Amino acid sequence: MEITVTKTIEMRLVAVRYLAHETSLFEFESVDGGNVPPAGAGAHISLHLPNDMVRLYSLVHPVENGNRYTIGVKRDPGGRGGSVCLHDMVRVGSIMKIGAPRNNFALNEAVDHSVLIAGGIGITPIWSMAQRLTELGRSFEVHYACRDRRDVAFSDVISTLPKASIHVDSEAEGFLDIGTIVERAPAGSHFYCCGPGPMLDTFEARTSALAPEQVHLERFAPAKAPALDGDFVIELADSGQEFAVPKGQSILTVLRDAGFSLDFSCEMGICGACQVRVLDGVPDHQDMVLSDEEKERGDTMMICCSGSKSPRLTLAL
Repeated sequence: MEITVTKTIEMRLVAVRYLAHETSLFEFESVDGGNVPPAGAGAHISLHLPNDMVRLYSLVHPVENGNRYTIGVKRDPGGRGGSVCLHDMVRVGSIMKIGAPRNNFALNEAVDHSVLIAGGIGITPIWSMAQRLTELGRSFEVHYACRDRRDVAFSDVISTLPKASIHVDSEAEGFLDIGTIVERAPAGSHFYCCGPGPMLDTFEARTSALAPEQVHLERFAPAKAPALDGDFVIELADSGQEFAVPKGQSILTVLRDAGFSLDFSCEMGICGACQVRVLDGVPDHQDMVLSDEEKERGDTMMICCSGSKSPRLTLAL
């Protein structure tokens, strides 16, 4: 049985440029020269690497009509291997498969004021948003924090923005004061944050009193462990087939091992590629994509990381 596979595009790496310490811009162009699918500010692509990993990277620029995607990637020896592979193994001229853009961190272009907060390499989607808001003539401010001055990316262009600040931890007495930033923002502002886990945890705490639609964040890694307790059964509504999900395995793993070709990418619950409708049963949500309201409804789930609170789940597959 075939289930929709993530659409991929063949693209050629045409340029690698220095951005900051151990951080480079990687620019990909469609092999046939044609336009690539459009991508709004905050979107990401999935990059299929030569070590068989699939990794997500935010786009540095919005794309409307163009044949290129550009990402900024920091080489992280302590990561899961994707950034090291890209920096060390991929060369200009390499042809790679790239998953079409997805956007779980979309910019609301209609609000009166936006507050953009970034930490480290989290500046990539935030810089994309800043460019789009500048193009639209919208009111916004940027707050960008890095551990060290050499880690600051886009410093030359960010410094030209009318309302932008760069906070360097090693030169300051403490971390970026997100609480004060939130308190001083105009009423009704929308807040966006992308960066390391501790920054995002602080951001969530400082914006907890705001309406959910005003608060937007994107994580590089899941804040929750996947639900792998197992001991439940999934039924595929289209065929009536049933599969037991044992402890230590995800729904995605069970179905792939059974021969199904499934739509997936990050396998961490942060990209949204494996979202499936739930027709019956109670999911155990562990993803970073669905809103609290969507999780409460329980009619959809990410099968790469979420499990079941009920003995059975019926999925629209």
